[in-house]
Amino acid sequence: MTFRFPTARLASGSTADFALPGPQDIHRVPLDNGLVLLSRHHPHSPSVVVRGLLFAGAYWDPPQKMGLAAFTASMLKQGTQRYSHREIADLLESRGASLNLAGHFHTVGFGGQALSEDLPLLLELLAQVLQAPTFPPEEVEKRRAQILTSLDLRAQDPAAMADLTFDAILYRSHPYARPEEGFPETIQAVSREDLRAFHARHYGPRRMILVVVGAVPPAQVEDLVRRYFEAWHNPKQPAEPELPPVPPLKSAVRRFVPIPEKSQADLVLGVVGPRRNSPDYFPAALGNSILGRFGLMGRLGDVVREQAGLAYYVYSALNAGLGPGPWDVHAGVAPHHVPQALDLILGEIRRFISEPVTEEELNDVKAAALGRLPLSLETNAGVAGALLNMELYGLGLDYLQRYPEWIRRVTREDVLETARRYWDPDRLAIAVAGPAFPGSENWPQGAPTPEWFL
Repeated sequence: MTFRFPTARLASGSTADFALPGPQDIHRVPLDNGLVLLSRHHPHSPSVVVRGLLFAGAYWDPPQKMGLAAFTASMLKQGTQRYSHREIADLLESRGASLNLAGHFHTVGFGGQALSEDLPLLLELLAQVLQAPTFPPEEVEKRRAQILTSLDLRAQDPAAMADLTFDAILYRSHPYARPEEGFPETIQAVSREDLRAFHARHYGPRRMILVVVGAVPPAQVEDLVRRYFEAWHNPKQPAEPELPPVPPLKSAVRRFVPIPEKSQADLVLGVVGPRRNSPDYFPAALGNSILGRFGLMGRLGDVVREQAGLAYYVYSALNAGLGPGPWDVHAGVAPHHVPQALDLILGEIRRFISEPVTEEELNDVKAAALGRLPLSLETNAGVAGALLNMELYGLGLDYLQRYPEWIRRVTREDVLETARRYWDPDRLAIAVAGPAFPGSENWPQGAPTPEWFL
C-alpha cells in the first residue's frame, strides 16, 4: 500500500496528494560490473540530478599518508585523458551545470545537476573524472598547497580541533580515529605516484551507487549509464572489509587543546552511537532531537543557553552511518564558563538516561520528523539523496513508505532504553579546545599528531 500525505503542500504552493517514492516508481538496475543504478522519473521538472558514491575512502589511507584518499578525490576534476581542467569547467559552466566530488571515510561521493537534455554530457564528464583522471603535476602541487593551508586553519579553529581530538579519544586504535583530511606531514608525504596508484587500485564499479532523478525516462537513463559505465572494470579493486569493533572506554577520558589567542572555547563530549541500519536508530534519532535539536536546540539549548546563558551554541548530534558513528554534544562557550557548562550538560545527560521523555516532547519531535519528510522530497536533489541513502544502508525501496509507521511506533520507553544502552556519563570522551579555562591545568593537553595513529 502506498502511503500518502493527504494534503501535502508542494513547492508551487498547490495542495495535492503527495505519493512517497517507492517500488512502484523507483527503477533499480544492477549492472554486471557491480554498479547499481537507481532512477526516478519526474516529467514536470526541466532538470536532472545525479548523486552517487563509490568505495574509495579514507579507510584505505596508509597511516603515514593520511589524507591520501581525500587528496585523490579532490584531484579528479583537475584533468582527464579527454578533457583538461579548464575544458571541464567551461563545459559545465556553458550549460549551467555542476559536478562535484568529495572524499569521506568509507566513500567518495559525487553529485551534479543539469538540464535534462544535458544528462549525456554530465554522465560523460562523470565517467571521465572517475575512470580516467591524469593528475597533472602542476595541479597536484596547487591542490597540495590548498590542503596545507586548510590544515593550518584547522589548527587554529577550536571547534575543528575539539572534533579532531574527540574522535582520537573515542575511537583510539579504531580506523575512525584517523582524520580523513590528514596532517601537514602526511600530506607532504603524498606523491603524484601515490595518487595515481590509489586511484588505480581503489576506483572501480564494485558496490558503486548511481542515482538519477528528473525529467529523463528510466529507460533512457539506463541506456546512458550503460554507455558510459558498463565497460568499466577494475579487478584490483578490493572489497570493503568489516570494521573492527570499537573498544569501549573504561572511564571518562578528557583532553584540552590550548589555542590561547581565541576568545571562545569549543567542547565536544559523547559516546559511540548506533549504525544507521540498527534497530536503535529511530529511538536514538527522536531522543537526540529532544536532547539537543528540537526548537532552540532541545533540552540542552533550553538549560545551558537560554536559562543559564553559558553557551553561544549547544546541540547534540547523532552521526549514524555504515559504522558506529559518534553520538555527541557540541558547545561553544566563554573560557571561564567551561566547567559550569560541562556540569549542566552532564546533568542533562543524566536526566536523559534516568527518566522517560515526556509524551509532549515525543509527540512534538514525531510531528516534526513526519512534517520534514514530504518537504525533503519536494526537489529532485532531495529525492536523489533519499534514494542514495536507501541503497547505501540497505533500507529497501519501500523505506520512505514505511518511515511514518516506524516513527509513530517509537515509545517513551524505547527512547529511554536506547539512551541507556549508549550513554554512560562516567565513560565519556571529552575534548575542549581554545583558551585556558579554570581547571584546564589539570587536564592532559595537546592535539593529536600523526604519531598517535602509528
